[in-house]
Amino acid sequence: MKAVHSYWAYLVLIILIFAVINAIIGLTQKKQFTDKDLRIGLFTLIVSHIQLLIGFVVYFTGGFQDGLSEMKNPAIRLLSLEHPLTMILAIIFITIGWSKHKKKTEDVAKFKSFVIFYGIGLVLILSRIPWNNWL
Repeated sequence: MKAVHSYWAYLVLIILIFAVINAIIGLTQKKQFTDKDLRIGLFTLIVSHIQLLIGFVVYFTGGFQDGLSEMKNPAIRLLSLEHPLTMILAIIFITIGWSKHKKKTEDVAKFKSFVIFYGIGLVLILSRIPWNNWL
């Protein structure tokens, strides 16, 4: 299941980066928010939530040991605490971005919601990927 989580993460990153770039282009060029933009945002939301569910399965079946003594080890702390909590926050921001864009009536405001909240989610995800284990 860890392999699925790792490979699915590539898909999440690619789609999330694409969604943020698409929103930045739409915002800066004042494009009309079309069904294509809606589907990109929705697909990003769905793929990221699936990754979160896979991550929960890996976390709760992965045999992480409990104990405060492990928090002194940066590698263990990253995998057992920082990575999961940061990814949950990232998914929360992506979900907020999706919810906020639905309430907006102007195209620029919809793109802005995606740029801000999906962008924050992307930065959070990039900040806590266990790069040593992943690449």
